[in-house]
Amino acid sequence: MPVKASDIQKLLPEGGKKNCKECGLATCFAFAMKLANAGIALEKCTYLTPESKAALEEMLMAPIRLVVLGQGNRQVVLGEEEVMYRHQKTFLRQPAFAIQITDEETEAVWAEKIAKLGWQFERLGKISRIDLVALRSRGSNGDKYLQLVKQVMAGTDAGLILITADAGTLLAAYEACKSRDPLICVTPENVAAVVPRLDKSAAVCARAAGMESLAALVEKLKEAGLDRLIIDPGSLTLRDLVRDQTLIRRAALQHKFRAFGYPTAFFAVDAAPDPSQQLLLAAAAVAKYAGIIVVEDLSSDLFQIMATQRQDIYTDPRVPPTVESKVYAFNEAGRSAVVMVTTNFALTYYAVAGEAENSKQPAYLLCQDTGGLCVLAAWSTGKLVPETIAEMVKKEAVAEKVERKQLIIPGLVARIKGDLEEELPDWEITVGPREAGDLPNFLQELKKRREGAA
Repeated sequence: MPVKASDIQKLLPEGGKKNCKECGLATCFAFAMKLANAGIALEKCTYLTPESKAALEEMLMAPIRLVVLGQGNRQVVLGEEEVMYRHQKTFLRQPAFAIQITDEETEAVWAEKIAKLGWQFERLGKISRIDLVALRSRGSNGDKYLQLVKQVMAGTDAGLILITADAGTLLAAYEACKSRDPLICVTPENVAAVVPRLDKSAAVCARAAGMESLAALVEKLKEAGLDRLIIDPGSLTLRDLVRDQTLIRRAALQHKFRAFGYPTAFFAVDAAPDPSQQLLLAAAAVAKYAGIIVVEDLSSDLFQIMATQRQDIYTDPRVPPTVESKVYAFNEAGRSAVVMVTTNFALTYYAVAGEAENSKQPAYLLCQDTGGLCVLAAWSTGKLVPETIAEMVKKEAVAEKVERKQLIIPGLVARIKGDLEEELPDWEITVGPREAGDLPNFLQELKKRREGAA
């Protein structure tokens, strides 16, 4: 729940009635209002007692801590979520995908998986990738595990997750890749041996089976001065996943239970041996709050499916998804191509673009900037009208791209045909289909009519 300004005011000097104005605001209540909305730093009030400052810091702390993993442009930012349900506001930090490499796999498999960490998938103007790599020791050969760590460091700048039950091997791997800010997995069994050797700034994944054990482990890590934490309750079934992630989220957001106020992890590799089952669980984990999701492997197609699901769920529902407003070319469009018009609402664009591609006919698609509105909504609000279409046709010099000036408009706005002909007197305006699925047949028939006329 949001912090109330009245609750903050009670902890300010003289019960919030000092009103010294040294913070730059007229009253203590104004300062409390700003503080409640993260509009001013707590340090601006120089008269706070240590006790009041500590109480305010606790009160203002995000229910789910912000945790940043990795370095450079491969940094992963997790936490600071505010709501249980996406429709309440939005989900802020999309989960990170990780693939696992083990020291029992061959070096050829290592190289194949490392190469996948370089994949990039662009959609709606955003780049998706496999964010992290989980390095697991399954054998007793610590040297082989160190070799794996070093080979991965040389092959990718993706963030690292270190997983091994042996404390000595884990610490050796940590020292070898400390400069890359790895995430170190700690359990109740190895916490006593590992934690004293870690830097206070180290990122740690607390892994324990069950809520009570996890809470106890987190408290030990906090007592040791570690606060960059990821927590994993050890969920092994779909039922466990949904229950555990929901309980943790609710405890953090609604009850401010600090032990669970951290981003979570879900190791699908431990929950199912079959890769397809892992991906089904991973898909559920994307929707149910997991911050890091670890799978054994991903094909290119499955990676794109997972990335699309993740982007859809972690796109702000208050802002319509859009694509860049410009002229798109399909099927080697050249002088013989047809010219079509649509809006930059992502769902409309991808429906039209997909069918344009499927038609096998060369085509240009003018993607009008409508602020992310669909065809009918854009027409009704004056953002897809003859004047705006004509302006884009002229601005993009479309007439110079084609031999025949024929412009196809969406069937849903057939009524603008006459006015558009007045705006573009040199163009032949054609009303296209109402549904994108009818576009391939329409374009093929149009091609036949053109050839017949010639």
